[in-house]
Amino acid sequence: MRRESGILMPIFSLPSEYGIGDFGRSSYNFIDFLKRANQRVWQILPLVQTGYGNSPYSSICSTSLNPYFISVENLLKEGLIDSQDLVEIKNNSRYVDYEFLYNTRFSLLRKAFSRFDKQDEGFKKFTKNKGFLDYAIFMAKKTLTNHKPFYEWEKGLKTRDKKAIIEFVNTNKEEVLFWQFIQYRARSEWQGVKKYANKNKVKILGDMPLYVALDSVDVWCNPKLFKIDKRFKPKKVAGVPPDYFSQDGQLWGNPVYNYKEHKKDNFKWWTNRIKQTLKNVDLLRIDHFRALDRFYQIDYGKKTAREGQWVKVPSRSLIDAIHSKVDAKKIIAEDLGIIDDGVRKLLKYTNYPGMKILSFAFNGEDTNPYLPKNIEENSVCFTGTHDNDTLLGLIEGLSAWDKNNLYWGVKNSLKDLNVQGQTDSNEMLLESIIKLCFAVKSKLVIIPMQDIMQRNSQYRINKPGELKQENWAIRFFEGEYGEREINTLLTLNNQYNRNKN
Repeated sequence: MRRESGILMPIFSLPSEYGIGDFGRSSYNFIDFLKRANQRVWQILPLVQTGYGNSPYSSICSTSLNPYFISVENLLKEGLIDSQDLVEIKNNSRYVDYEFLYNTRFSLLRKAFSRFDKQDEGFKKFTKNKGFLDYAIFMAKKTLTNHKPFYEWEKGLKTRDKKAIIEFVNTNKEEVLFWQFIQYRARSEWQGVKKYANKNKVKILGDMPLYVALDSVDVWCNPKLFKIDKRFKPKKVAGVPPDYFSQDGQLWGNPVYNYKEHKKDNFKWWTNRIKQTLKNVDLLRIDHFRALDRFYQIDYGKKTAREGQWVKVPSRSLIDAIHSKVDAKKIIAEDLGIIDDGVRKLLKYTNYPGMKILSFAFNGEDTNPYLPKNIEENSVCFTGTHDNDTLLGLIEGLSAWDKNNLYWGVKNSLKDLNVQGQTDSNEMLLESIIKLCFAVKSKLVIIPMQDIMQRNSQYRINKPGELKQENWAIRFFEGEYGEREINTLLTLNNQYNRNKN
């Protein structure tokens, strides 16, 4: 890896008149912005179809793409919908209104499907190869049962009896075909975006959640791979134990993996999942990497994550299986949270770059691994992640004690790295931290768009542990960013030797 830099910008946050960013003009315009700012990496959040809570880290299918990202403008250009349809779905609220999207977007997609040529050669090939057939059956059944979870379906479909599945498909051909159309359309559009990005020297850094939702295609098709009972109810669920940030820990509720079953076919589900994800991106961040060494499981039914057990993973066998199918150099490890010697050894074994977060750096401890002077080359440095407050929001919310630690930590780090920066105001502190991010040894640095724009807590992407309407919903609008941000990024590239041709 050369010394490079990039921007974190979720697809849903891209400027759009239609309530949410998409794979159409929104994405192409952002790539043009990155090209002008000479940024070489666009980090996105998972592209998957979301479920309850709208989190891209809890999907109904780990390899799906989000139907909301299909470009309605592209549908109009192809005559699949009418201009009046776009008038009716315009929405310029500050946050994505997922209820409005649900109530309007799928009816529009169904209209597009009714006009779509089912004899299209690409689509015929897609369906002939059974592209996303399990997903399509799953979604068709959920739609016809008012989104009843699969473990409440009748026995035949719930247990994937072949005769029951064939009968269901034959009885509901158009509905199944519609959901295949959704994935075909989304994948076709996204591949166009990725091709355009690569043509303009921009790589896509994707994100893969470690866990999947209980009510998902993955669990329905592979129940033995998860710790669930014969009624498809979890025995154990995922989370993390109490720490400085949460006295109850975090109870995520996802079913945990049964690695004894995964080992029987040399982790085929894992390798297929990562291979499929890497078809959509150039680089891949594995979320919650520490759980590939040991994961924390909690008995199903517990109200908090206070009581749980750590379980060892056959990590080297798993990693060897993954590396036999994909290029290890394309993977980045999200090695945050409770890190112990086992995680450190696994990270060394994989040689994946880990993550360094400057928002965590300035607590007054000289040995802090996130301090700029302590950051090694084989890493990716961020000012913050999608789960953190924006940099300005963080600074504005600090206590006097923590603000003093930040002030002196930044001031000393500027001196350590011989970086010219000011610390006299919140905005100057923010600018200096971004400079430090560009100056560290890390081969790749990523700045959330909110930080380059100097936005406060109202622009935060997610607040973990809280089911809020604002989570996964922040939007930007045309003209909110432009020449100022481009010039800032170009200057930083030149000063700290990043993205040189």
